[in-house]
Amino acid sequence: MARWLVKSDPQDYSAADLARDGRTVWDGVRNALAQRHLRNMRPGDEVLVYHTGAEKAVVARATVVGAPQPAADGRGVTVELAFAGWLPRPVSLAEIKADPALAGLALVRQGRLSVMPVTVEEWRRLVAGGAESPGGPAPTRRKRGRG
Repeated sequence: MARWLVKSDPQDYSAADLARDGRTVWDGVRNALAQRHLRNMRPGDEVLVYHTGAEKAVVARATVVGAPQPAADGRGVTVELAFAGWLPRPVSLAEIKADPALAGLALVRQGRLSVMPVTVEEWRRLVAGGAESPGGPAPTRRKRGRG
């Protein structure tokens, strides 16, 4: 099982939208390297959801529930994700950059990349922080493309 991080602009599609919807097709990814990472995703892989924009934080977990499929527009592939839970608290980009154990994380090294692998150690570090808060943040945004 692999682990991944996907980035989403919460104004377009937030983790709260994913929690509400239960599942979604992760689409709108255009970068060639990010597309390669999508092609490598398999059902059962774990995913962290990172909000871009003003928030800049890892906020939730998801699971890959469908093998990569051709995108509807014929440009690249998509995967289906299912909401798996909220992180105990958001982990900000500032915290991530300040943590020497996360210096190798692609989020730090390749900030514009929208889909990236996460090592087991990075995953544990990002997810550590206590029990999930019941319900998580309230849904705030409407659904649009991601990536």
